[in-house]
Amino acid sequence: MSKIVKDMLVDDLKKRLGNVADVVVVSLGRLDAQKTSQLRHTLRKKKIHLQMVKNSLVRRATLDTPIGPAFTTTEGMLAIAWGGEDVVDLAKELDRLTSVKDFEGLECRGGALDGARLDAGDIKRVAKWPTRAEQLSILSGQISGLASTLSGQIVAVGGMLAGQISSRVEDLEKGSGGEAPAA
Repeated sequence: MSKIVKDMLVDDLKKRLGNVADVVVVSLGRLDAQKTSQLRHTLRKKKIHLQMVKNSLVRRATLDTPIGPAFTTTEGMLAIAWGGEDVVDLAKELDRLTSVKDFEGLECRGGALDGARLDAGDIKRVAKWPTRAEQLSILSGQISGLASTLSGQIVAVGGMLAGQISSRVEDLEKGSGGEAPAA
């Protein structure tokens, strides 16, 4: 491959990965063209991009970027995946697909998260994290739980005070109800 073609490929990779902060590096291993196409279609439904890359070119394209550490020790035929709702969604989907029988040979090799290199074990751990939507629902549940507890405590104290006042009024009415007012 000529230097001009390599430079064009590096520039294209830089454009594609310019705003990408998190990637997962996968090996497609024994997947044939039909299975790879099916994999791409499955990932596209989740808004995840998959691209085959040449190690030396992707290293040059990602040099001094947050995803650069993902390619420091890569070797063999690789593909990079990015996109999805967030990095957890990306890791969960790829981890799920590695266990699907149709995609035997698909293997997560590592990646990058916030400028730090991830190995294959780290990808499995990230896949177990709650997604952004799950985190937001947990947080809103905790906030509304505190608010309902506070509301219940305020209402309980107010209800108890109202009950005591009502009881005292009834006691006063009973005590003055049988007596005639003094003239």
